[in-house]
This record gives sequence, structure tokens and C-alpha cells, in this order.
Amino acid sequence: MSAGALHAHLAGGLTTVARAWAVTRTDGARFGFTDHDRDLMFDGLVFRAETGLSAKALQQQTGLSVDNTEAMGALNDAAIREADIAAGRFDGAEVVAWLVNWADVSARKVLFRGHIGEIRRGAGAFHAELRGLTEGLNRPLGRVYQRPCAAVLGDAACGFDLASPGYVHEGPVNWVEERRVFLMGALGGFEPGWFQRGRLEVLSGAAKGLVAAVKRDGFRGDGQRAVEIWEPLRAEVDEGDLVRIVAGCDKRFDTCRLKFNNVLNFQGFPDIPEEDWITVQPGAAKRLDGGSRR
Repeated sequence: MSAGALHAHLAGGLTTVARAWAVTRTDGARFGFTDHDRDLMFDGLVFRAETGLSAKALQQQTGLSVDNTEAMGALNDAAIREADIAAGRFDGAEVVAWLVNWADVSARKVLFRGHIGEIRRGAGAFHAELRGLTEGLNRPLGRVYQRPCAAVLGDAACGFDLASPGYVHEGPVNWVEERRVFLMGALGGFEPGWFQRGRLEVLSGAAKGLVAAVKRDGFRGDGQRAVEIWEPLRAEVDEGDLVRIVAGCDKRFDTCRLKFNNVLNFQGFPDIPEEDWITVQPGAAKRLDGGSRR
């Protein structure tokens, strides 16, 4: 890739340039689009011309302000499907935009790099908001001095291996109610509530790849194990589709110790005194040596 060659081409007066976009979803699927009238190929990707994709002017600012633009295109099965947008498969997808010489695609330059924000769809077309990389700086970072654990179960800070026996179940769904309640049969070996605050991932069918947080987990009167998620999935799940359910963690010290045997990696501060400790009169305290209150 040569930005210098592109600059030299632009300086010549007569130009043959087009815009191209590469979209990489969080599930790894990649798509290429261009506003040229023919397909282009570079960076190991074919950039399709039949989508009619176009973009508004890119708003770039100095400092830490977020660069923003918007892309518009047609909805079709060969490129971006309305069902995939409705299912949230393009939420947070990575976007790289180039200005490229379509007569010599090696002469190109990256104009924008960021992620997809809000997507609107209707009348056979979609409008996608594109947010620059500085958008990530709006998220708070660092540890919080609090009693609950700040780690996500299974991440690097937690260090727990979710593949350990007894913490994951994979199997078919017996029935689904309103895309929100999953009936899993008897599901023996897991006590009620074991998967509460855990994660449900669909492994097959139209909703393959979608993930949701578990709200409730328990048995019904008919003996069926019901796993309920907080919000309905945005794609259909049929009887027999495979799902993976991961055990949940409520971030408490005792849960980390008793359920996961992972207390050495606990990322909270369980010995923070309660509010009533602040109001204790010195003379009424049982111990005056400054020792632990635990």
C-alpha cells in the first residue's frame, strides 16, 4: 500500500479514485464495499460495487474529539441483510475506509478507522453511523474500590477456566418462548440458579452466534429447566437448536470461594467496612487495637 503513490496520482489533476470500506464483524465475518462501478480487490478482500454504498463527508477534528461519518447502502442478501442488522450482528463492527485509485489499487490511503454505532434501516436501505477510534476513550478504565469483584468471569483478571467440568452445558433447546425463555429439559447435574447471571450463546440455527445474559434459571412445575434471558434475542431460535450456557457469578467473595474455588484471583475488596462502622464511638468498640473486623 502506497499513500505516496496516491498523492502523486491526485496531484496529476486527472484522477481515477473511489472509496472502499472493509467491515469486520465481532464474529469474524468480513465484508467489502465500494462506491466504484466495478468490484475492487485488495487487502485479501473483494470490495463489492452492487451495494450502492456511499458515505457522507467525514468530520475529523484535532484533539480527542470523536471522528464521525455515516455510510448508506442497499439491503440485499449478497451483502448486508436486514435480518443480520435486526439480530445485531453488525453492532460494534470494525470499519476501515480507504481512498483508492481503482486503476491501481496499490495506491491507496486509509481515511477512517473506527466502529459502527447506530444502524437505521428501512425502505430497502440502511444508514450506519461510523464512530472513530477515540470513541473508546469515553469508557472509564481502572479499578474501583468496591466490595464486589470487578472482573468478568473467565477473563484474564479472573483467570478461571470456564472449560472446567461442571460450569458449561451444551445441548439442544426443547422449546423457546418469546425468544426469551429456553426450556432445556431436566438438565441434571446443575442446581437451580447455577446459570443465573451467566451467559447463553446460540450455536446453531438462524440465531447462531448471538449471546445474551441469563436473568433467571430454575425448574418449572413440569420438571423442565427454564433459562430466561433479560431481553429477547433478535433472531428466531427453533426447537432443536444448540445452545451453550455458562455458569453465572454474582461477584461476591463467598461465591468466588465456594462456587469457583478462585478466591486468590478475586478482584474486589471484601473487607471494606460497612457504613455503620464510620459511626461507631471509640469507647463502644469491642477492640481498640486496630485489628481486622472480619
